[in-house]
This record gives sequence, structure tokens and C-alpha cells, in this order.
Amino acid sequence: MPVVIATIRTKPGRRDEVLAAFEKHIPAVHAEDGCELYAVHAGPDRVTVVEKWADQAALDAHSAGDTLVAIAAAITDALAEPLDVAVMDPYPAGDEAKGLL
Repeated sequence: MPVVIATIRTKPGRRDEVLAAFEKHIPAVHAEDGCELYAVHAGPDRVTVVEKWADQAALDAHSAGDTLVAIAAAITDALAEPLDVAVMDPYPAGDEAKGLL
């Protein structure tokens, strides 16, 4: 089950625009087959998305899907730098309830 951490650094004053784009499209992402978690977090100059997919096929379908294309089109102009996207495998450690998405 792949986990994705995507960090989006925004241009000054553009963070809320990026958040609005995610807010608009998140219901469609949550409805995608295999989406187990798609959560957006905001800091002063960045937005971070934490994702968990049932399997690689579900992540691949999301990555090639219309919803991600729409999100990218809506936020591209607001980016201060290229997206930092890391796809990882869970590494459980410590308390299982707290150490695993």
C-alpha cells in the first residue's frame, strides 16, 4: 500500500488559492477506487498532501486520472517551485496504532 507525501511550496499570497483547488477536487479523489487517505495540511508557505492507496494500481489510476490533471491545472501558476512528491512504503515501528498510516 503506497503512501505519498506531496509538498507544494506556494508563491507569496497564493496558498489559499491552492487550498481552494484541493477543497474543490478532494471529494472526487476520495471517491476514487483504492483511496484510503487523502489529507491536505497547510503551513504559511506550503501545502502538504498525505495519501494512502490500497495498492500501486490504485495510485497509478489516480496519477493518470482527470482529477489530478484538474488539480495540477488549477495550482501550477501558484507554485514557487516544482512539486516535491515522494512515494513510499510504510515502515511500521513502535506502537502499531500510532506508527502506521
